[in-house]
Parts: sequence; C-alpha cells; structure tokens
Amino acid sequence: MTTITPLALAEVLLITPKRHGDARGWFAETWSRKAFAAHGLDPVFVQDNQAFSARKGTLRGLHFQKPPFAQAKLVRALKGAIFDVAVDVRPGSATYGQWVGATLTAEGGEQIWVPRGFAHAYMTLTDDTEIFYKVDNDYAPGSEGGVIWNDPDLAIAWPLDVEPVLSDKDKVLPRLKDMPATGF
Repeated sequence: MTTITPLALAEVLLITPKRHGDARGWFAETWSRKAFAAHGLDPVFVQDNQAFSARKGTLRGLHFQKPPFAQAKLVRALKGAIFDVAVDVRPGSATYGQWVGATLTAEGGEQIWVPRGFAHAYMTLTDDTEIFYKVDNDYAPGSEGGVIWNDPDLAIAWPLDVEPVLSDKDKVLPRLKDMPATGF
C-alpha cells in the first residue's frame, strides 16, 4: 500500500509507494489513480519528463506555469537523490510565499506531489542524478514563470555544501515580491 502524507503545506504530499521485494529485487506501484482518489485527487497526466544532472548541487527552478497552462507534478528520483521544494505562489492564499521541502531518493522511492499554483525546484544531492516526473498539463513556453532560488524573503534552507550549478535562465529569475501577477 502506498503511504500518502501531507507536508507542512497540506496540498503538497509526500508519497511513498510500498516496495514488494524478494531475492530478485523489488516491485512498486509508483502511480495509482485509486490511491490518489482516496485523497481527493484525480489528475489526468498528459506528459512524462525525465532529467539527468551530472553534478551534485545542480539546482533547477523555482519554476511554474501560469493559468490556463498551470501544471501539477508528481516527482521522483530514478537515480541518486534530490532536495525537492514547493513554494506557494497563489496570491491571496493563506500560505502564499511559504515553502516546504523533502528529500527524494531512488533508494527509498519517495515522491512529491506539487499542485498547481506552486513553484517547484530541486537540488541534486548526488552526482549522476536522474529525475522523472509526470505533469497534468502541456508545456506552454509563454506561460512560464519563476522565482529566484535564493530569494531572501523565502529563506529556503537548501542543503548547500557546494556552489549550486544553475542555468543562465534560473540565475536571473525575479524575487517573489517582484514577480508579475500569476493569475492563480
């Protein structure tokens, strides 16, 4: 049975599929519509994404898509480990600007559910990390939004022991207070 646990921001869920193992290895049901429905969720996934990061400390995000192309994500590590973060970017939300993070490992099989209206980012904790995630809406470049990873108002407690590796695009994202309206 899959364990689904709300994190400090209750809409963000930590999902740990049960692994059934024997001498051959293990089996896990990584997505179950029935398990999600039991928690009031019924996403229709439209795309699967996979990302590889060669170096520990690679930081991708904080990214989101604005309506009508907002996306929810179900994220897991296929190889290595990440520190995964979700930030509420819904103006008017009681938890606007708050963040929650969780460590996801290939070894443990943990997943995180990042709902629509949350910016998402992760930092690799190991070299040669592979991430897999499902999304419930199509990618729309004109709908992209983001927040700088080190926004002092967010004060995300990244597990930094190396200088983060960032894309040029992620280096220049705005602070949350300077971000244009999202429409959530």
